[in-house]
Amino acid sequence: MAHEALTNHPDLWQERLPRKTVDGHKYDYGHAVIYGAPVLTGATRLAAESCARMGAGLVTVLANEETANIYRETLKPHILVRDDLTWDDERVTARLYGSGGLSVEPEYKSKRPTVLDADALQNLPKRLEENYILTPHEGEFTHAFPDIKGSKLMRAQQAAQEINAIIVLKGHDTIIAHPEGRVVINDNAPETLATAGTGDVFAGMITGLVAGGIEPFWASCAAAWIHGEAARRFGVGLVASDLPDIIPDVLRDLS
Repeated sequence: MAHEALTNHPDLWQERLPRKTVDGHKYDYGHAVIYGAPVLTGATRLAAESCARMGAGLVTVLANEETANIYRETLKPHILVRDDLTWDDERVTARLYGSGGLSVEPEYKSKRPTVLDADALQNLPKRLEENYILTPHEGEFTHAFPDIKGSKLMRAQQAAQEINAIIVLKGHDTIIAHPEGRVVINDNAPETLATAGTGDVFAGMITGLVAGGIEPFWASCAAAWIHGEAARRFGVGLVASDLPDIIPDVLRDLS
């Protein structure tokens, strides 16, 4: 079913943001697992910190034995690290694969909300289970969906329907498309986001929100707008590691 494209704005999703309560426990706000990159560890660190800043109750990075100590020494103490890529727990509520590279083959048949970024966008199955979010830039999209042509909006919608996942086609006019036809255009991204690592931050932000229970489509919309707003507030000279520290200010104004 075709839907009118909406412009992204907090009015669409603000009331869906997680609200912590005085009697809440960390597991009430989600446990996110991020599969650590085997070489480009900085990408994983950016994703993990932004995931935590978005409100996930607990963030765990799973790494191989060669890189686990790098993560333990460089990540902030509120992020857990395990040197077991097969580790799992029934309390895990969201997962992120691909930022910085793949250390393990993604799981494509899970009901858990799952974000597929960067290298995890290669060799995709024809269809995914519900609750998957794909975050390609234009080059990654063309590689993953070489037969889909048309406008950016049309391509994102068609890919979402074909693969049965939320498509977040990134750029200055990021398109968030739902398999059922819903589509939102995010247009608040400043030019300062064109720097290494900001996509890893974005993937972590989406993961943090879906870990907390927001439906994947609205989590993607919220993360896109907050990502752009955080960059706007920082201004000239932005690097990716600046963004996680600005996220709380944006969330505070949305509360």
